Amino acid sequence: MTATEVSRPLNHLLLTVTNTGSKNCNLIGHPAVRFGGAQSVPPAFEDSKPQAVVTLAPGESGYAGVLLSAADGSGSNGYTAKSLEVFFNDGAGTARPSLPAKGVYVDDSIGVSYWQSTMADALAW
Repeated sequence: MTATEVSRPLNHLLLTVTNTGSKNCNLIGHPAVRFGGAQSVPPAFEDSKPQAVVTLAPGESGYAGVLLSAADGSGSNGYTAKSLEVFFNDGAGTARPSLPAKGVYVDDSIGVSYWQSTMADALAW
């Protein structure tokens, strides 16, 4: 799994997970993300829920977008996070992808998309 800060849209992180196994893998629901020592995980954008479960064949990737902070500065309780934990809703475990060395700025506007089959769909939220 990787976490990549993208230039557009502003204040977004793209989570990419790749099926490295030999069988199909289902991405169920949305990832639960926790930045730094946060006590809770952000809500999912319900409008991003796909029509069907995203199924990855071996070698394929799935994506989720994370809105880190309000683009207009209206968010509060902001801080710079240096670590990220991603929990899978199907009990498949936890990933700890690296963040940029400078960290990422997070405020209470944070939200996450459901798993998507394309980067464009993941970053639409």
